[in-house]
Amino acid sequence: LAQILLYHVVSGSAASSSLSNGQMITTLNGKKITVTIDGSNVFINDAQVTVVDLPADNGVVHVIDAVMIPPVITVMDVIAESATHTTLEAAILAAELDDDLEGTGPFTVFAPTDAAFNNIPSATLTALLADPTGELAQILLYHVVSGSAASSSLSDGQMITTLNGKKITVTIDGSNVFINDAQVTVVDLPADNGVVHVIDAVMIPPAITVMDVIAESASHTTLETALIAAELDDDLEGTGPFTVFAPTDAAFNNLPSGVLTELLTDPTGDLAQILLYHVVAANAPSSSLSNGQTLTTLNGSTVNVAISGTDVFIGTAQVTIANVAADNGVVHVINAVLIPPTTTSTQRELESQVGVFPNPASASVQVQAPFEINNVELLNPLGQSMRSSSTATLSLEGLESGIYQLRVWNGETAVYKKLSVQP
Repeated sequence: LAQILLYHVVSGSAASSSLSNGQMITTLNGKKITVTIDGSNVFINDAQVTVVDLPADNGVVHVIDAVMIPPVITVMDVIAESATHTTLEAAILAAELDDDLEGTGPFTVFAPTDAAFNNIPSATLTALLADPTGELAQILLYHVVSGSAASSSLSDGQMITTLNGKKITVTIDGSNVFINDAQVTVVDLPADNGVVHVIDAVMIPPAITVMDVIAESASHTTLETALIAAELDDDLEGTGPFTVFAPTDAAFNNLPSGVLTELLTDPTGDLAQILLYHVVAANAPSSSLSNGQTLTTLNGSTVNVAISGTDVFIGTAQVTIANVAADNGVVHVINAVLIPPTTTSTQRELESQVGVFPNPASASVQVQAPFEINNVELLNPLGQSMRSSSTATLSLEGLESGIYQLRVWNGETAVYKKLSVQP
C-alpha cells in the first residue's frame, strides 16, 4: 500500500502549467508516471485530472479519478531498458532465461555491459550463441544470485552461490567493489523482483572436477589423501568424463587394521589399482544404471550394479548419495571400499598370450592369440556392447574417443583387454 501511495507523489511542486504532453515524471515510488494532455483533458497514466492546483505550503495537489497501480519492473526489464546491455539482453533471450528473470525472484543480477561482451573473442561469443541453452546459459546463470543483495549487504571476502551452482567472490578495496575479477561500476538498480549491479567484465564459471567434489567433501578426506598419494589427482582433474564411486572416511575406517597404512607405503602400486577400481571412464548418472549392469573400471576389472527397489549397490557397496555433479563427470558416494577381484594365475597366463595392435587405435584393431578366436566384442565403460566380430579384426570407425574393453572369447573362456580409442 505504501508503494502505491508513493506512486501518487512527486518530489517538487508541479503546477498544472508546468505539465506537458508526453512528460514522464519519477515518483517517490521510484517509478515513472506519464502525462497526457488532450485539449483541456489532462491524464496521469490512465487517470484523469479533475481538479488542479490545490495549493499547500509544502506543494500542490491535483485530484484524479482513479487509483494508479505502479507497474511491476523486473530485473529483466532493467536490463532490457538499459542502452548498455543490449548484448546481455540478446543472450538472455537466446538462452531462454528471460521468463525466469521476469518471475517472482528475488534475484540479484551482476550485469556485464556491451563493452564487457565485446572483450570476449568474437569466435567464442559466436560459438556460445550457437548453443545458447547450453554453455551460454550456464555462464549467464553464473551472473545471477537467488535473493536481493543490495550493495550494502556485500562484504569483503564474501562468497555467494549463483544459480549456476558455483560460487562468486566479493572483494571490497576502499570504494571499489569486485565480483571475482569484474568491477562493479553501477550499484543497486532496483526492480520489484530484485536488484541489478552493473559490472565491467563477463565472468566465466570455473570448472569443477570430480577431484574438486572429493576435495571439498568433509567425509572424503581419506579418499582425497589416497588419490594424491597415488598420483591420480591430476588424472581426475582432466577432461574425463569420469564416474567416481567415492568411499567415505567411515568406509576406509572399516578396512582391517593396518591395511590402509600398508597400502600407503606403496601408493602407486596396489593402492592406485584399488582407487582405479572405483572409477569408470564415462559419465554414469544414476539414471543410466540398471540392475545386473556390468561396469568396466579404469583398473581394467569389472564391477556389477545391483538395484533393489530404491537401493543401489556397486559391487558390495551401497550408494548413499547419488549424482554429485562435476564438469568432467559425476560422483556417487558409497559406504564401502571396493576391492578388485583377484586374477588367477591361469587367467593371467591366458591374458598375457593375447595381444591387441595397435593400442591406442583409431580405424581398426587386430587381436592376436595362440588359440582360435571365436568372437571379439567391444564394450564401453558402462558394459554396453558397441560392436563385435567373429574374426580377429574389429573396425573402430565412428567410435568416440575413450577407454574401451575388448572381450576376446575362445569358446570356453573370456579374456578382457583394455583398448584406448583415439581420433
